[in-house]
Amino acid sequence: MRRFPEPITNLVAAFSRLPGVGPKTALRYVFYLLKQPKADLEIMARALVNLGERINVCPRCFTYTQRELCEICEDPKRDASVLCVVEEPRDISTIESTGFYHGLYHVLGGVLNPIEGMTPDALRGKELYARLHSDPGIQEIILALSPTVQGEMTILYLHKNLLPLGRQITRLARGLPVGSTLEFADEISLGDALSGRKKMS
Repeated sequence: MRRFPEPITNLVAAFSRLPGVGPKTALRYVFYLLKQPKADLEIMARALVNLGERINVCPRCFTYTQRELCEICEDPKRDASVLCVVEEPRDISTIESTGFYHGLYHVLGGVLNPIEGMTPDALRGKELYARLHSDPGIQEIILALSPTVQGEMTILYLHKNLLPLGRQITRLARGLPVGSTLEFADEISLGDALSGRKKMS
């Protein structure tokens, strides 16, 4: 790659740190930004600085918030007897968008993946156990992790460690998505759909 002025090189390096962004894509982003009005660049720069200065991690559930505790943890109308364990903060918005769940959350910060350094110590499992020990009001733990190999491994690990606490442990139902055909269904999804079949009235 040819040499560019230092501000361009620095921003390319910064963009390259984003997931899925290589040096060529980062350079394309920088050249696009160079064509924008300086006022727009200042707005973007201010938004990035605000992100770092004004966003905190909720000490109870570990999602992102501007407050001491997040809105969900502070909400007295939430069902405090149910705790939904998710991988990342973005999963909370996905579940909330359904309008079906009204309990509390716990963000693990990922799933087990030893190759990428995600060992049990790298997850917020200890914080989850501490929360469950200190709050006997939590009666059900929903393990809402992605149905990947790493997600399944994490579910098995958590289930084994949470079982002695005597709480009800559930997981998200799985099966065939609406609009899919059997021809393209994988064996795991099809097997789950068969085992979780419901009686038609």
